[in-house]
Amino acid sequence: MKANQQSKITLNENIPNHVAIIMDGNGRWAQRRFMPRVAGHKRGMEVVKTITKAASSLGVKVLTLYAFSTENWKRPQDEVSFLMKLPITFFDTFVPELIEQGVRVKVTGNIEGLPQATQDAVNRAISDTAHGTKMILNFALNYGSRDELTQMTRSIAQQVANGEIVPEAIDEQLIARNLQTSFLGDLADPDLLIRTSGEERISNFLLWQIAYSELVFTDTLWPDFNEQTFMEMIKEYQKRDRRFGAIKK
Repeated sequence: MKANQQSKITLNENIPNHVAIIMDGNGRWAQRRFMPRVAGHKRGMEVVKTITKAASSLGVKVLTLYAFSTENWKRPQDEVSFLMKLPITFFDTFVPELIEQGVRVKVTGNIEGLPQATQDAVNRAISDTAHGTKMILNFALNYGSRDELTQMTRSIAQQVANGEIVPEAIDEQLIARNLQTSFLGDLADPDLLIRTSGEERISNFLLWQIAYSELVFTDTLWPDFNEQTFMEMIKEYQKRDRRFGAIKK
């Protein structure tokens, strides 16, 4: 699938309810242009705006974007500092459009571990868009799936220790209710997971939730990702035969 293909893409009615994207390739995009890595991150946030609008217009109900992982703290301090400032400028400029389009902002991850100014910007965006009903724009921010699963295990263990539940009561539904995506209810599991930049790894992202997600990889770097590329990914999803372990007659 070529990102620069300009032919019109026709989609059927099988639009995924929940699309998750590992937005990869910002640094490489900038370096190939002899620009600092942060220039790629800045450009990447503009792409977030484009894809949010595209997903909403298609009828996607949840768009989850892997914005900053628990491992990303290992990056150079100047890059991390820039990434922590991005949500502030992003939400300041984009929230009015999100409100107008009925898009609600939510965050999956440890918000308390972010700098205070970043926390404030995120919480304002969540509050200001709380009445949106068309689509949820869910940022995975300071998120790591192993960390999420560890916290879930501790939570359930504490419930057992408190006598609130017995071990025999632990099932998939209880686990799901104790995950950070529980607020999404039946939409917590992505139908489609996209990763950009040519890498074919999950990178500690939604390990429980993507058990039956369709995975689509593209060589396109995130700053070059556009509505056309997004439509191609949806088209690929529509070609898949989702059986969830069963056999269709």
